[in-house]
Amino acid sequence: MKRHVFTIIYSVLLAAFTLYIILDTFVISRVYDQDTTQMNTGVFNNEASDIAEDDSIYEPAIYMYEETAATAPTVAAAAATAPTVATTATADEEIGCYSDENISVTIEEYTYNDTRVYVADVKLNSAEYLKTAFADDAYGKNIKATTSEMAEDNDAILAINGDNYGSRESGYVIRNGIVYRDKAGSLDVLCIYTDGSMEIIDPDEISTDELVERGVWQAFSFGPALIEDGSVSVSEGDEVGKAKASNPRTAVGIIDDLHYVFVVSDGRTEESEGLSLYELAGFMESLGVTTAYNLDGGGSSTMVFQGSVINNPTTTGRSVKEREVNDIVYIG
Repeated sequence: MKRHVFTIIYSVLLAAFTLYIILDTFVISRVYDQDTTQMNTGVFNNEASDIAEDDSIYEPAIYMYEETAATAPTVAAAAATAPTVATTATADEEIGCYSDENISVTIEEYTYNDTRVYVADVKLNSAEYLKTAFADDAYGKNIKATTSEMAEDNDAILAINGDNYGSRESGYVIRNGIVYRDKAGSLDVLCIYTDGSMEIIDPDEISTDELVERGVWQAFSFGPALIEDGSVSVSEGDEVGKAKASNPRTAVGIIDDLHYVFVVSDGRTEESEGLSLYELAGFMESLGVTTAYNLDGGGSSTMVFQGSVINNPTTTGRSVKEREVNDIVYIG
């Protein structure tokens, strides 16, 4: 009898421990205490780059297009010019644009390899307008919100999902100049500096202290790098973990000084197949980027412009619904 009692108690304790581990991993929210003394003190040079030659033209201008760019109003002279792309990536329509004295954004939709791809062409006069935000404005575990909720909370003009840092225990996290995690992981790290430049680094070769000294403004740990020095850096067989070959995707790239593209593709539906990493890299290359980096994808892939979700986020392909994530990259 005693042996049965011991077995029952052991089974109950084991079940309780297992349940706790599952809840702690996926459900229980926890805000981490952070030492914010590791901070980028670099000064932004707002005069380093101008979007337009005439500084007097600016009044904020926002356009959302109903059907096709042919019926759209003429945009202000400061609006970003859509990138020249290869014949395999031709824009179907211009969805909308925004421009003010510091920021210009043009959103276009493409069809590429049977997939809908949304491209935000972004020009800034300072990298300080390329920002990041955490769900509930808190760095921690299982703290999540939708991309659109975080965009609204931060008055974002444009937002995409980030690297979902909370799904990992390692990998550098530097956001808006502050180091939140200095534990190196095995993933490529994308660094965006205060001068607006972009670089892919190996975390085994440099510490967060050194990155801060170099002027890193944002650092993301997901990857892989898609394009380095203007050339595709992934092969046809490369994939993120156990992800499917064709997926919704999110990526960011740089064309030249303070000129970026934010890219989100749909996938997993009859209307939009999705892209492999190699296909995504090829698309980014066709946009003329010199450095490009893959962010969290799948059901997380979301683009928000002026409060509206631009793409069709889906986890299963059966319904269109935003997935909650840990963080966003945004312009504002």
